[in-house]
Amino acid sequence: MEMPFEDNSFDAVYAIEATCHAPVFEGVYGEIYRVLKPGGSFGCYEWCMTEHYDESNPEHREIAHRIEIGNGIPKMRRTDVCLNALKNVGFDVLMNQDLADMGDAIQWYYPLEGDIRKCQTVKDVFTTLAMTKLGRFTTTNLVRVLEKVGLAPQGTVETQKFLETAADALVEGARKNLFTPMFFFVAKKPE
Repeated sequence: MEMPFEDNSFDAVYAIEATCHAPVFEGVYGEIYRVLKPGGSFGCYEWCMTEHYDESNPEHREIAHRIEIGNGIPKMRRTDVCLNALKNVGFDVLMNQDLADMGDAIQWYYPLEGDIRKCQTVKDVFTTLAMTKLGRFTTTNLVRVLEKVGLAPQGTVETQKFLETAADALVEGARKNLFTPMFFFVAKKPE
């Protein structure tokens, strides 16, 4: 994890749903720390497991594993691991908050649930319909036909099923308050 930038070259850095793909938080956060000027800020919107996640619980671990596999994440880590990694590389954490845990009447994952009663806009209807049982059945069979006639490469159906499993894990993890895609923090490199 080496960014092609000089030390102390940026006033601020931000990341949105990206650094969770690093093998370890310290590696990516350390590189961000290196390229920030003293006094520079780092803002991030991170995918994490919440403090309710218990690594020793097989059900929790299975949910995390399905999120990892379906979203190309090497290891889902808890929010406290994220904050400790920031401190370990030298950052001062100015603020952090799980923006998914704000008491919203309609949760962030509603389009993935396939419940059209929760739709907020016309666009939501199309997104949500695709996640209903009928939508998934239709998509699977359409992709299967496209694959058979050569308009989609071999393995497309398998990939589509894989992504469905990932979506289900995101919803299950969120409903059980084990997963957040909205852990927000701002950290500062000391002067």
